[in-house]
Amino acid sequence: MTAPAHAREGWFAALPRQHLLAEFSLWSADLAALARDIERVDAQVDLYHVDVADGRFAPTFLFFPDQVARIRALTGKPIHVHLMVEADILLAQIGQFAEAGADLISLHAENGAVVPEAIRLIRELGCKAGLVLRLETPVSLLKPHLGSIDFVTLLGTAIGVKGQGLSEQACPRLLEARALMRAAGREQAIVLAADGGIRAQTVPQLRAAGAETVVMGSLAFGDPDLAARIAWLKALPLSGLAA
Repeated sequence: MTAPAHAREGWFAALPRQHLLAEFSLWSADLAALARDIERVDAQVDLYHVDVADGRFAPTFLFFPDQVARIRALTGKPIHVHLMVEADILLAQIGQFAEAGADLISLHAENGAVVPEAIRLIRELGCKAGLVLRLETPVSLLKPHLGSIDFVTLLGTAIGVKGQGLSEQACPRLLEARALMRAAGREQAIVLAADGGIRAQTVPQLRAAGAETVVMGSLAFGDPDLAARIAWLKALPLSGLAA
């Protein structure tokens, strides 16, 4: 199965690691005017984040392959598809979203025994592979997979519900994940992301704890001066990366 289009070749290696990345969650865009919103923000985006939910693994239904194919036609920026789906449909979903044009596909470590096969499939289809952990899942669950993934995303709120405050466990979990990546010799190879509870007051905390990208919702799409917001984001100090 071959995807019809992707971001430019080498996009992952070209991600600027010297500053915090801006990952825009399309769940917070105007879904009735998605093309307009993408055109409005595209110049400020490092990655687009597309949440996919089946109503079972997460308590909602979100984005479909046909929508991602349409998004792919609107932008040359990388598309990160986050699969919040049960294990029994995971492999089929990976195939469909890779075909639709995803550049990076992340699945949940909680999907269990199918995870290694799913990571292999993502790579076979030409995409980068990521793992996501729910807030209640031990960070140690990452360890067996650190040699085969490119992205780690830690949820800082309960899964699939918008507008929640950041858990007090979010920053310690980022620090723990970075320590595991360093111990595995993969700190420079894997991007560490924070998703959920992303607010003006929490982003500096997450950055200091080692986040390299934050999944921005209303902080991006609702900001009246987006260029200034992204300049602020990129100026946040690197202190957590040296810890």
